[in-house]
Amino acid sequence: MAGIRHCPLLSVRPLRCLVDEKFEVVVQFLLPSQPVTLHALLQSEDGDFWEAFGHYKGDASGSVKVSEDVSLGGSYDGLEPMGLLWSMRPIPGSRKGLRFRNKDVFKPIEVHISVYEGHLTKWFKEKQALASVVAERWYSSPGVQRIDVREKGLKGTLFIPPGPGPFPAVLDLWGGGGGLVEYRSALLASHGYITLTLEYIGLKDASGTPQNVDNDYFEAAFSLLKQHPQVCPDRIAMMGLSFGVSVTLGMAAYSSEINPKCVVCVSGSHIMPVNGSLADVFKEIKKNVKNTRYDEERRIIWRDLLLPIPDDPSKKVEMGLIQCPILLIVGEDDQNWAAAESAEDMKKMMEQAGNSHLLTVLSYPHTGHLIEPPYCPHVRSSNFKLIEAKTTVVVVWGGQMVPHSKAQEDSWQKTLAFLEQHLYTHDTVASKSN
Repeated sequence: MAGIRHCPLLSVRPLRCLVDEKFEVVVQFLLPSQPVTLHALLQSEDGDFWEAFGHYKGDASGSVKVSEDVSLGGSYDGLEPMGLLWSMRPIPGSRKGLRFRNKDVFKPIEVHISVYEGHLTKWFKEKQALASVVAERWYSSPGVQRIDVREKGLKGTLFIPPGPGPFPAVLDLWGGGGGLVEYRSALLASHGYITLTLEYIGLKDASGTPQNVDNDYFEAAFSLLKQHPQVCPDRIAMMGLSFGVSVTLGMAAYSSEINPKCVVCVSGSHIMPVNGSLADVFKEIKKNVKNTRYDEERRIIWRDLLLPIPDDPSKKVEMGLIQCPILLIVGEDDQNWAAAESAEDMKKMMEQAGNSHLLTVLSYPHTGHLIEPPYCPHVRSSNFKLIEAKTTVVVVWGGQMVPHSKAQEDSWQKTLAFLEQHLYTHDTVASKSN
């Protein structure tokens, strides 16, 4: 009926999807050129609230489509279809040094998306939304299994895709922060890979005594995957982040028991004593503790602990020994690890050895250390727990929000393509789950 104005309608599609999938946010039945604010809010498992918002204007028909319309301001601007997620930051008054991480991979991240009249920058709780909707973002797709691994002295978690298999597999190694980090592994399982995430730093035995693991520990983990009845034994990759890169490259080069089909290395280095253990690696790092720097807010910058890149071949992995494809992902503004300098040296070593055709380097300007699956909030610095000292410091990771967020999206898509290229071949029995 002419003259009747409908209430604004806000829709998000899909309402339920994996965290690495895009969604479409649309507002309808506004007035032509009506200014509105789209606001996204979520609560972390630790109880902290994160938010993002963009300023928009309705088109001639009174609609806003985030994938096609530009944000005129807010926590992001321009044409940014997923800006409502990657530009999230803790709400004003939050605790300092926060980093968004999910521990319960079988619980969705609930994102409350609302549209408000006018261009707002604060006081969202005090305003009445024109419309709201809740979108669910998941790390695990339906049917993914989670299994605790506590055998052969290992401490880890195994994620298995739905279906009988057999599947390719990934051994997932995180960095120096220690602990058991599961969300990337759950997401890889959602894409069709049996994935074992392994805890290997700060381990303690039943009596609470610290344990230093050696090569046997990682070989046992690789063997567990290889012998699993649902795993294609000749289709196993290794993926390392930060300190996990040193382990991954060392195992690929020197272990007679570990023969990965390919490796993915994120924000790491090849620097480690050739004949040493993990404990020896930390000893080498501590020798350079004098190279620690601080920014104007007294936050720690560790990138110089590995510099200069040693010429002594006994202090770095012999890259010429690696005979599988390597995907190397580098943030050029990494303030935590000398990833860019290490990548340059690795490339040079492989060119000299004649195996540089196996190396693919993705190097991203203005991108920091924490290159994670896409659309998660970027933090330039955050709290970091020192395991041995039992204290917490603030560490600078680096990166600028927009380029870092775009690097996360691009590198994750290329990581999945790399794994599919080398692990999902014509003779792989299982079909991928999406």
